[in-house]
Amino acid sequence: MEAEMSLFSLVTRASFLVQIVMMILLSASVLSWIIIVLKYKVLKQAGEEAVRFEDQFWSGINLSELYQQVKRKAGEQRGVARIFEIGFAEYVRTHKNKINTEMMLASVQRSMKVAVAREEDYLDSHLAMLATIGSISPYIGLFGTVWGIMRSFIALGAVEHASLAMVAPGIAEALIATAMGLFAAIPAVIAYNRYAEKVDRLSGTYENFAEEFATILQRQSDAMGESAS
Repeated sequence: MEAEMSLFSLVTRASFLVQIVMMILLSASVLSWIIIVLKYKVLKQAGEEAVRFEDQFWSGINLSELYQQVKRKAGEQRGVARIFEIGFAEYVRTHKNKINTEMMLASVQRSMKVAVAREEDYLDSHLAMLATIGSISPYIGLFGTVWGIMRSFIALGAVEHASLAMVAPGIAEALIATAMGLFAAIPAVIAYNRYAEKVDRLSGTYENFAEEFATILQRQSDAMGESAS
């Protein structure tokens, strides 16, 4: 309890600028943890949905039937399901307009490429904020530390008989800013690296699915053309 009161007193007695630095770092830490928790849920759900949909897709289900199932949940689907929905919708549209296979495939690939980019943007959202917090928080803390130490030595120079006891509180309160900077930065950097890796893996999953699905649609279109002839 005494240590806590001592820490509290160091913070409350710090200079106004150092207190502002501490408040910024505390806000950055809270914001980073909010993003960390929310992105964990988003990426976990995206991974589970990708596995679930691909299992259903490769189970041999009729594509038209699968499309109807996905379409009934329009607005709720993300990831692989959304890419499939957009790709198959474009395939149906071009097929009804009797567009040749080559143009059909190009149109479907463009549509899915846009869908993949949108899903990647969704996964990447707010990761840049984590990277920013992780990179600048130590420097903000260091600025508070330098300012606090400089203030302590200026005060020390104004007295005749200086002692370590006179500058120790000022230096201690200044070092708290560095500690807070590291406290804000370390979780943000760890989370960013981990989440960036997950986003890369999911992006690869989306791109691979789009390529495989386009190939399936091309084969299906070629088979229909051969049967018609």
